[in-house]
Amino acid sequence: MAYRESLEQVQAQRQLMKLSPSRVRFVKMLEMTGPEIEEEVRREVDDNPALEVVDDTIELNINHNGETAEEMQRADYPEEDIPVYRFEARRHSIGDTSYEPVAVAGYNLMDYLLEQLAQSGASREMMDIAPFIIGNLDSNGYLQRNLNQIADDIAMSTGVDVDMDVINAVFQAVRASEPAGIGATDLRDCLLLQLYRREPGPRVSLAIKILEDNFETFSRKHYDRLASTLGVDNEQLALAIDLIRTLNPKPAAAFDGGADNDLARVIVPDFSVEVDGDILELYLLNNIPELRIDAAFAEDTPIPARAGEAAKAAVGFITERRENAETFIKLLKLRQETLFRVMAAIMKIQRDFFLTDDESLLKPMILKDVAELTGYDLSVISRATAAKYVTTRSGIYPLKFFFNERIASVDTQNNDTSSRSVMAEIKRLIDEEDSAKPLSDSMLTKMLNDAGINVARRTVAKYREQLHLPVARLRRKIN
Repeated sequence: MAYRESLEQVQAQRQLMKLSPSRVRFVKMLEMTGPEIEEEVRREVDDNPALEVVDDTIELNINHNGETAEEMQRADYPEEDIPVYRFEARRHSIGDTSYEPVAVAGYNLMDYLLEQLAQSGASREMMDIAPFIIGNLDSNGYLQRNLNQIADDIAMSTGVDVDMDVINAVFQAVRASEPAGIGATDLRDCLLLQLYRREPGPRVSLAIKILEDNFETFSRKHYDRLASTLGVDNEQLALAIDLIRTLNPKPAAAFDGGADNDLARVIVPDFSVEVDGDILELYLLNNIPELRIDAAFAEDTPIPARAGEAAKAAVGFITERRENAETFIKLLKLRQETLFRVMAAIMKIQRDFFLTDDESLLKPMILKDVAELTGYDLSVISRATAAKYVTTRSGIYPLKFFFNERIASVDTQNNDTSSRSVMAEIKRLIDEEDSAKPLSDSMLTKMLNDAGINVARRTVAKYREQLHLPVARLRRKIN
């Protein structure tokens, strides 16, 4: 069989969507957190001489057409359906008392442990070895590698073979440091390290025996079998278990997320919602100065007829910088406007929650609902809410918190029950249950159905797991 090759022209029509460079940059700016956009503005001002900071005390105007922020928001709604918000775009500096950044961590575990070792009289050799051990502690304070592996690390890094007895001595010194439980190899070891420091007594001894010899039975909450094995009554067992519950399973949790992580994660709210009676006030929090075009770049410089290449290049430079500055200012204002409108739409839908801070009043809300109010594409809504936070009277919430689906129900029509409200009800029922006879998922389902919330048992189990609540057997306590 012979094959023929030929060249021919074919005309075809295809649809392609290609984002302009400015659109790509806007998308990136929209995704940025507050600190990230502030850094982006500082970097742009430093790099582009055509940009000038007006005055860092002037409030940000996020409108293109001279309208006030309130007028711009009112234009989104029919006159008879104006939401009862006071819309403002207000700048807040980091030092303002209107919100406080939430720091997840506060101290450096490495420095804290090294200081204790130094005060205990550790030798220079031990102090040189200690960072290798402390550096292998995870965010809970547990050792992630065995001592032989750490010895290999030391040999590779320093070229010195250290005696295992010395390494073990440093390891034991770390385990003897504060907080109690630091340097443990697992949860059981962590709890035992804390119990060993307690004043001896029958209750402490029983607790130690439970963890040393019956940890699996204890972790499965088979209390009847545990009492029988140990030969104690329920009252003695309950006292020992209550003592174990007072122990800290994560001794390093108060530090910087691990031994050598010096950067505390900080949450800075992007919005503030304040309540004045039945009026909600929305503020856009930012530390972004107002920008304008520098006077030297404000107008086109005419090019003389006989201008040389250097003069033309200079004029081209001025024009390019001015256009870049104008684009950046426009995109920055568009970002602020987009964020403001998205948050305003969320407030409109979840008005009852913001007035009361009651999670059970959260309504079903998906990206499409916000898109219908703002006119923005779903992708814009998703980017505008990613890694953004709002501060309210009751605390700081990620914007993703307010998105929850309408629950699957037998009555699919006019069902305005959200997953959040169901989760809140499940948590309430479990909080109020008899700890000696905790509610099973089937019982929770029946109680919800009796209350008019028609959900399936598998849905209840899913929401319970999302609340990080264990099954009934593991919630049981001895009275």
